[in-house]
Amino acid sequence: MINEIKADAKERMIKSIEALKSQMSKIRTGRAQPALLDGITVEYYGSATPLRQVANVVAEDARTLAVTVFDRTMIQAVEKAIMTSDLGLNPNSAGTTIRVPLPPLTEERRKDMIKLVRGEAEQSRVSVRNVRRDCNADLKALLKDKDITEDDDRRAQEEIQKLTDTYVKQIDELLAAKEKELMEI
Repeated sequence: MINEIKADAKERMIKSIEALKSQMSKIRTGRAQPALLDGITVEYYGSATPLRQVANVVAEDARTLAVTVFDRTMIQAVEKAIMTSDLGLNPNSAGTTIRVPLPPLTEERRKDMIKLVRGEAEQSRVSVRNVRRDCNADLKALLKDKDITEDDDRRAQEEIQKLTDTYVKQIDELLAAKEKELMEI
């Protein structure tokens, strides 16, 4: 039972880290990254479809994304979706390819992005700590039902705390790397 609780804790903490990585990949840095456009949906035959399902997105160079639309009739819709997104991008279409130049980030915008990244990291830390709290509550319930001894409870809580510390450290490392990336000119 204790091993199941620990395995569940580890799995949920890993998911928190993955969610943070996903959120951070969408936050714009000075470099063009295809993940920047992941959150955009396009109106495709009456339904909202993720951009990745109607087009191929690649980084053409450090400041430009190239979006190659699979269906030529969708070029206008994709261009409109990119324009209306809250990313502040102005796409230029050239045949079947849409080029999305990324304007350079100002110092003020970089600091805003860092605040945003720190907020995401803090949410992940809270999520990891909530997993710890849930697991400790499960252990207390087992102890109360006399399914485990006090020593087992203490040992398991220490191991869960070590897991928590490990994943919080990973979050801090991801945050530091993203902050450094954002401050690069």
